[in-house]
Amino acid sequence: MSSSSKHNTATNYTMHNRVTLVRGGKDYFDLLERIINQARTIIHFQMYIFNEDETGNRIITALMNAAKRGVKIFIVLDGYASKNLSKACIGNLRSAGIHFRRFNPIFRSQYFYFGRRLHHKVIVVDAFAGLVGGINITNRYNDLDKPAWLDWALHAEGEVSLQLNKICADVWNKSVWGKRYRTRFILPEKSLMPTEICMVRTRVNDWVHGKKQISKTYIEMLKQAQHSVIIMSSYFLPGVLIKKHLSAAARRGVKIKIIAAGASDVQLAKQAERYVYSWLFKNKIEIYEYKKAILHGKLSTYDERFVTVGSYNINNVSAYAAIELNVDVLDTSFAKKTEMVLQKIICEDCVQIMEAEYIGKETFLVRAWQRICFDTYRVVLYLFTFYFKRQHG
Repeated sequence: MSSSSKHNTATNYTMHNRVTLVRGGKDYFDLLERIINQARTIIHFQMYIFNEDETGNRIITALMNAAKRGVKIFIVLDGYASKNLSKACIGNLRSAGIHFRRFNPIFRSQYFYFGRRLHHKVIVVDAFAGLVGGINITNRYNDLDKPAWLDWALHAEGEVSLQLNKICADVWNKSVWGKRYRTRFILPEKSLMPTEICMVRTRVNDWVHGKKQISKTYIEMLKQAQHSVIIMSSYFLPGVLIKKHLSAAARRGVKIKIIAAGASDVQLAKQAERYVYSWLFKNKIEIYEYKKAILHGKLSTYDERFVTVGSYNINNVSAYAAIELNVDVLDTSFAKKTEMVLQKIICEDCVQIMEAEYIGKETFLVRAWQRICFDTYRVVLYLFTFYFKRQHG
């Protein structure tokens, strides 16, 4: 059986969908507002960071207007990353009839918490339309005074949104006590469903509950790739298993390109990431650092036939300490367009990190510092999920 056939028989793909890749910034927030305004019956909204700034207040207004129209709205925000949302704002949401919950860890303080985090960035409307990606609700992901951080979302209409609705409803129902507060699963209007074929599936990582679907997606991608792989990852610190499959793909002759952050909002993560560069060079994997703005995207493709996008970073925090949500698209037309977008970013907005030049600049002290950062970020954050006062998504 060919790799194409094997991938086509993979489980959980829905068939009838329309999908569009959306870049963060003005286009994303215009679309998000429009989707909310079009809602008829129900909205599920789950987010890691939601700040009460210009961008956040815009979305709050849209949600409250939807509630006034009689739309049932269920919001779950991560209890730590969105802790700055004021009591007054939450009170206004609840007064408007919006159901609101925080996803809280086992233990938290002002500077860190212990336990899982809800890393979802998703909205689902009427079990028909969804936006899934890595974009948080705050000004730095919007095009305001300066260009937005680079990030992505998938706009999906069709059968996959029913899967998204179920995932969000499960998270909500597990966060409340008593049947009277729970939401029921709904079916979208059949007349709205697309007739075109586009294979799309949801993927969840929640290690505590034994769900490792996104990790398996990346392994599947690297095992099946025959020609090329492009991985954009904002905090790229692959674990042992992913590194094993990266090196195996490279040995088969697959051309692998990694788009990593140049400037980073988390310097510890960036220095840890650079510790991995020597291993990437050794395995003939190309490295490109994005220079135009902060890179926050999580988007990958292979062989112009498959795309995965969502909240999942390739590191042990996403693999073991967070609840993550991605969407996989198995469609040649969409994958070709996505690869063209990534290749354009590589050509116009990135600098390739060359082995000879990079190794020549490294000193013993620099390398030692990178190793310290690597061990700290990979092990300590994995074990204790420390999140310093300056939040990141």
